[in-house]
Amino acid sequence: MTPEDWPAVEVIYTEGIATRQATFETETPTWAAFDAGRMREHRLAAIDESRVVGWAALSPTSTRDCYSGVAEHSVYVSTEARGKGAGRALMDALLRSADEGGIWTIQTSVFPENNASIALHERVGFRVVGRRERIAQLEGQWRDTILLERRV
Repeated sequence: MTPEDWPAVEVIYTEGIATRQATFETETPTWAAFDAGRMREHRLAAIDESRVVGWAALSPTSTRDCYSGVAEHSVYVSTEARGKGAGRALMDALLRSADEGGIWTIQTSVFPENNASIALHERVGFRVVGRRERIAQLEGQWRDTILLERRV
């Protein structure tokens, strides 16, 4: 993913936000905030016929050295590209990048209603660690999340 990809990435992120099934975020960050919060060597864009149709990125979970190999990830696919393999391709590439970069644990939180995301994560080797009940509010409603992780 490059800064030039950001306009398309932002549109895809906005589509995910609009579902209210992908994130607690209610608006996209600026490029500067997105760039600062994601690991540059582990940011990917899925390209189909010269258009960005999805993105994935790792974010550090801590600044402490002992957690240098632990990251959280996000993966988003455009509405038009869902169900066509872009999510799987992004996850496979992100996991290769993480393995090559010394990341030993990747974690993510998914809303329990997001069955497609949970299934994708399980297909690529994530396991459900547990359910975090009423972990945060989205638009005034308490929401649960499913915590998944992949360990090397």
